[in-house]
Amino acid sequence: MTFFRAILVGVALAALSACGSSKFQTYDGPEVTRVVVDKSGRQLYLLNGSAILESYDIGLGFAPEGHKEMEGDGRTPEGHYWIDKRNPNSLYHLSVGISYPDPRDRQAAEVRGRPPGGDIFIHGRGPSYLRGSPQDWTAGCIAVTDDEIERIYAMVRDGTPISIYP
Repeated sequence: MTFFRAILVGVALAALSACGSSKFQTYDGPEVTRVVVDKSGRQLYLLNGSAILESYDIGLGFAPEGHKEMEGDGRTPEGHYWIDKRNPNSLYHLSVGISYPDPRDRQAAEVRGRPPGGDIFIHGRGPSYLRGSPQDWTAGCIAVTDDEIERIYAMVRDGTPISIYP
């Protein structure tokens, strides 16, 4: 009888674990051909051609005005980049990388005698985010909710262009 109970418990646990939701979603809709960020409007748009597929409220770096000039300035870059990587083990739930710095960014930082910074991502909030935190709280990244980054992570492919406007 003990063996039979163990099997029943195992089956029940397996069924319960299948009910848990995964942070990895699937997406089979229209291709996201471009990501556009409007820093002043605090909006991120996923586009297919000129059609807006999704839009999200965003948070930016803790000093959001202007283009990122160097590591530690708290600014979110402005310009045209690419989605170049993804991190399924991000401290901020999930994250999608932006190709900052490009050669111009590196050169401009070099003139200042400072490193340009890097590791700029679109990411979620993760467990360390405190409810009531300021809207612009990242070190230069673009933040959305954890649910929203799950959707973005599923929809946006590496190589997708991203334009970040003031």
